[in-house]
Amino acid sequence: MKKHLFERMLEGGIILNNDPEFPEVFEQVTTTKRLSVALNNANEPEEIREIIGKIIGKKVDDSTAVFTPFNTNFGKHISIGKNVFINQGCTFLDLGGIVIEDDVLIGPNVQLITENHPIKPNERKALVLDKITIQKNAWIGAGAIILPGVTVGENSVVAAGAVVSKNVPMNTVVAGVPAKIIKDL
Repeated sequence: MKKHLFERMLEGGIILNNDPEFPEVFEQVTTTKRLSVALNNANEPEEIREIIGKIIGKKVDDSTAVFTPFNTNFGKHISIGKNVFINQGCTFLDLGGIVIEDDVLIGPNVQLITENHPIKPNERKALVLDKITIQKNAWIGAGAIILPGVTVGENSVVAAGAVVSKNVPMNTVVAGVPAKIIKDL
């Protein structure tokens, strides 16, 4: 039996824009956009967690804090652990899946991007999806961009403004464009 599009998206790889289930993505995006308006007008931490829970389809732990504005295009493929802090202005494009483990700090204006497109012009409207994982106790600095398929290892630091296109080993600091290891912790 063929898996549903949302399951196939989490497996990564290419999703064609003419997939017969693709209209369901746009239905979810519409719901997420509507909830995002309410989210980004909310002020109270409890209300923010409640609305994000509706967007991602899971309860957000009371120990987690998210500052608005916060933007995501889909939402259902985001998982947020306990004692996580997400600062304002972040954008999560999560069609390929985003896993944020416990005790993670995410600075302002961070972008987690799980989506890409093929290089060939005649294939460009397809999606190339690959999950991002931010492991326990990692810190993502302000304005960093994490690209599809990246795992940021436990206890690691991504410096402000870094563009991360490769996995970050645990207990390291990466910086630059493209990000490179600059220090072991």
